[in-house]
Amino acid sequence: MPRGPAPGLTFALFAALAAFAVTAFSPAILNDGDTYWHIRAGEWMLAHGAVLRTDIFSYTVAGQPWHTQEWLAETVMALAWRAGWPGIHLLFAAAAALTAGVVAYGVRRRVALTPALLAVVLGLTCVTGSLLARPHLLALPLLAVWTAGLVTARERDTAPRWWLILLMPLWANLHGSFAFGLALAGALALEAVWESRTRVKAALLWGAFLAVAVASALLTPFGVAGLLFPLKLTAMQGMAHIGEWQATDVSQISPFLIALMALLALGLAGRLKLAMPRLVLLLILVWLALVHARHQMLVGVCAPLLLAPALAKTAPAKNDKRDDKGAPLFAFLAALLIAILAVARLMLPVARTDDAATPATALAHVPRFVRETPVLNEYGYGGYLIWNGVRPFIDSRADLYGDILLRNYAAIIAPDPDALAATLAFYHVRWTIFPRQAPVVKVLDAMPGWHRYYQDKVAVVHIHD
Repeated sequence: MPRGPAPGLTFALFAALAAFAVTAFSPAILNDGDTYWHIRAGEWMLAHGAVLRTDIFSYTVAGQPWHTQEWLAETVMALAWRAGWPGIHLLFAAAAALTAGVVAYGVRRRVALTPALLAVVLGLTCVTGSLLARPHLLALPLLAVWTAGLVTARERDTAPRWWLILLMPLWANLHGSFAFGLALAGALALEAVWESRTRVKAALLWGAFLAVAVASALLTPFGVAGLLFPLKLTAMQGMAHIGEWQATDVSQISPFLIALMALLALGLAGRLKLAMPRLVLLLILVWLALVHARHQMLVGVCAPLLLAPALAKTAPAKNDKRDDKGAPLFAFLAALLIAILAVARLMLPVARTDDAATPATALAHVPRFVRETPVLNEYGYGGYLIWNGVRPFIDSRADLYGDILLRNYAAIIAPDPDALAATLAFYHVRWTIFPRQAPVVKVLDAMPGWHRYYQDKVAVVHIHD
């Protein structure tokens, strides 16, 4: 493996600059309603100097215990919000840039330019579907550094550097994906034992690293409960009703499918030869992405780094003194461009208008006294309702609402007229807000005592007579 800053540094800076520019000015990063309630939760925690532990937003589960696993990310988001939506853009642009830079550096310092470029581009495009202003994006740089450190340890046939442990407490307080990081370390530990000539020594060294990593993941406000939370979340049956937790749609061409086909082509052409443990690990990553669309980002970040050592055997990187000389200048130029882009982002206003997560016009037409009564809302609108001080029936905090309520909600929007009628009566619902094309809208149109109060191209509001 080539040592020194070149040729990976210049390549990494270019990738980071591109990721920063795209994320800083992409309107799509705000296309998720979760952003709204994450900021509101962070504001509450900053104002009260404490971690939220009960629900303060909804009316259906108000006061129930709420496991705010992402409390640190939400606090950082609330701080960024003090600069408005441009501040949110810049926060997540920085996270995207760090992620892209680490992945690009880890691949390019091992692999020749063309295959490195293909691997990084194909990998990072798998992340574009998750390029949203939510805590998982803030955790991706840690995933990239963690994976790169583990891969380097495997190349050197040593245990991971102990400084990697410092990432785990930060990661565990940012996002539940820290559990995947621990699992990845466990998988590479098994690989180390499988391939090592001194298996006992490898087991002891990697085992010690894993033990300390798990212990450091307990350094959260929730302790053992925080460590177990990701497992409980993935075990919830109601998660199957949530879009990002559903299987990847393989009937349409997507960046993930293109990357998968390219990987398969390399393997069939004999250009990519993997040892059995690494192949199994890669297949598990692909399986996770196929079962749950949200896990495509794990493939996008981890797969290029995991494959880099194998790619380097057929297309190794070559140190070039010209890269050594040019890297400092390019680093200066990249930093200057990022600073210019950041200033431009802060100066340009971000206009939030009606979209799939923001029924702004429809909600503005609902009288204030009606807003204060129980509502039945679209799942994706919950964040915007919280943003505006309206207590939703449901929002994206699936773990808080639980399997029973999630299953009932899935029946309501199916739509099941009986489930809808029972829910309206049980919760004394007085108004609803759903997307215009939602099937439940027609059921509400035909339901006695209900009428359309307002409609536009995005949403429809019904009010009980």
